[in-house]
Amino acid sequence: MSLPQLLRDNLALPVIGSPMFIVSNPELVIEQCKAGIVGSFPALNARPEPVLEQWLQRITAELAQFRQAHPQTKVAPFAVNQIVHASNQRLQHDVALCVKYRVPIMITSLRAPDLVVEAAHSYGGLVFHDVTTIAHAKRALKAGVDGLILVCNGAGGHAGRLSPFALVPEVRSFYDGTIILSGAIAGGDAILAAQAVGADLAYIGTRFIATREANAPAGYKQALVDSAAEDIVYSSLFTGVHGNYLRSSIVAAGMDPDRLPEGDKSTMDFGGGSDAKAWRDIWGAGQGTGQIHDVPATAELVARLEREYRAARERVLASSTGSA
Repeated sequence: MSLPQLLRDNLALPVIGSPMFIVSNPELVIEQCKAGIVGSFPALNARPEPVLEQWLQRITAELAQFRQAHPQTKVAPFAVNQIVHASNQRLQHDVALCVKYRVPIMITSLRAPDLVVEAAHSYGGLVFHDVTTIAHAKRALKAGVDGLILVCNGAGGHAGRLSPFALVPEVRSFYDGTIILSGAIAGGDAILAAQAVGADLAYIGTRFIATREANAPAGYKQALVDSAAEDIVYSSLFTGVHGNYLRSSIVAAGMDPDRLPEGDKSTMDFGGGSDAKAWRDIWGAGQGTGQIHDVPATAELVARLEREYRAARERVLASSTGSA
């Protein structure tokens, strides 16, 4: 297993906060990075197009100021998610801005990211790519990505079907680079488990929706507190790609969550209005919702996760020593 120098030196906890459509904003990203985990946001969250440059200016400046004021603190780099899909008419514009601001990490999804890899590598940036299958992983590696995000069963949003206990070892059999694991990770013990199964970093999204800084309605955050794993529905209806959603939001939209038709992938419209409406009204969430019991500040949540992570390591170490 291997981590790029950028991440080895600047993380307080082996975590990337995943980019969440609509939800991830500069406030959340900045607080995540200050707390020592990678914060990220989808470029398409910055609407209209000129807003993206404003966000990049703000995040870059505030993190630089914080590093200068706290030289002994580990401040994580930030990442921007690029949707590599034919319907994303902003892709070239958004990538060009990321090059201008030398964004440390770009996270790509949906299609092979050849264009983004070339752009990021031109200034030394990293590219991590979302994959749900072995075929996707191998294609991304051909494009020259710097790491793979394995989106497994139970993840929020566009989730895969495979268990991490299946996908991680299979990818490790041909890839010794950086692996980031996604799928119902909501506590410090799960972060340790991600490393134990063979990943380098945990990828956490849903847990950060229920924070004060996240750009989500109060009802969404409360629904996460009130929900458990059995309240998650896996469907392709809303964007054309299978994803996990809160049952209560589907019911509130007047639909039967147990009788949803299949969606049409060809109708995906990143950058248009239909996809935004789907994510605004139908709330994405992973199966880790049963571990969400409050809506703390981001810094408080990361500190809690770090305590849980260290306690889990000590517990496992004590257990293994006792059985020796």
